[in-house]
Amino acid sequence: MSQHHHHHDSAHVDWAEMAALLERQAEIESPLYAEAADWLATLVPAVGVRRILDVGSGPGVLTSLLAEAFPAAEAVAVDGTAPLLERARARAEARGLGDRVSTLHAELPGAIGDLGEADLIWAGNSLHHIGDQRAALAAFAGRLRPGGLMVLIEGGLPGRHLPWNQGIGRPGLEARLDALNAEWFGQMRAALPDVKEEVDDWRALLLAAGLTPAGTRTFLADAPAPVSPVVREQVVAHFERQSSAYGEHLADDDRAALDHLLDPAEPLSLHRREDLFRLAARTVHTARKG
Repeated sequence: MSQHHHHHDSAHVDWAEMAALLERQAEIESPLYAEAADWLATLVPAVGVRRILDVGSGPGVLTSLLAEAFPAAEAVAVDGTAPLLERARARAEARGLGDRVSTLHAELPGAIGDLGEADLIWAGNSLHHIGDQRAALAAFAGRLRPGGLMVLIEGGLPGRHLPWNQGIGRPGLEARLDALNAEWFGQMRAALPDVKEEVDDWRALLLAAGLTPAGTRTFLADAPAPVSPVVREQVVAHFERQSSAYGEHLADDDRAALDHLLDPAEPLSLHRREDLFRLAARTVHTARKG
């Protein structure tokens, strides 16, 4: 779950309500994550990976992808939202992975001790939803088997979908929406239980957890214009959420621009324009135990 995803402006996120959006975004970004998984297979011998924990798995798109990338492994989707785990189970069954993908309903960080041991722990944009990230990382490190790999997806770059001058309203609308999202992200973090102020120096935090950094790489999600219908649908959904979350905090002209962009009758709307694209970057941090 990413700070670059689409959040309410309250600290509470209804993940079940966002299920379809999360699933579609992960599907669109699957090529990026498949590339990341191929890289991970060069860091840890694929045959040695017997158990994978996908922490904060959401609807399990990546749980299935990891099971495919590591054919000797059991992959466990770990999440605190039951309806998302049902989707994860259905997806694994549909892909013929039902015997190797299981689900575990767990509220983190409290339940980290109940996750069992793993050769690879994948935390995709989930650690930032835990108040004490340092303590959580140390607890995850305790679940890793010797030689096991901790994989954190945190950071990268916010998504871009429109040219800087989008022809409606003032140029630079997405940068101003980013600023509101950053504000929201700070409020979300501040409202978490046991929150600790922490510099997002992931390499240092992995070292502090007793792990040996094994490399950091950034992967691109790049859907250039003209986009496919499924990407267009995702971009429209993204802006609809931004409008409902941040609309009242925008300047009047930006709010009007957003309304025009979301109006299917408008020639330059998101529904019709040919210059719509989707570009995002996800940063993957890795560290090995022992």
